[in-house]
Amino acid sequence: MTPFGVRIRELRARKGVKMKDMAASLGVSSAYLSALEHGHRGRPGPGMVMQICGYFDLIWDEAEDLKRLVDTSNPRPIIDTSGLSPKATALANLMAERIGDLDEDTLDWIAAEVQGRLAHNVGPTF
Repeated sequence: MTPFGVRIRELRARKGVKMKDMAASLGVSSAYLSALEHGHRGRPGPGMVMQICGYFDLIWDEAEDLKRLVDTSNPRPIIDTSGLSPKATALANLMAERIGDLDEDTLDWIAAEVQGRLAHNVGPTF
């Protein structure tokens, strides 16, 4: 499941909406909406995100937060290490091969460690 999918599921639960009803209101299939929630589809486009914001009456900060989650919700990210050091390539490959073996605490630790080391750089957070 992606961060975006988790948030959509939370919003549906808070509103007490079934997936099929939300899908019908948005003009998409339940299968598509389910695939978005579970990370089996790529990121939704800006139009779909705006429809979802409208569906849940999200404004200002909540809408911006949902839009930011889309950026961190690519279920199949590609890391291009061409031109980078061998260590960068080895790390990218290690993560690609073994990320499924890591527990939530370890994932939190890795993300915090990377964010801390990049704090002096401007960029998105996990």
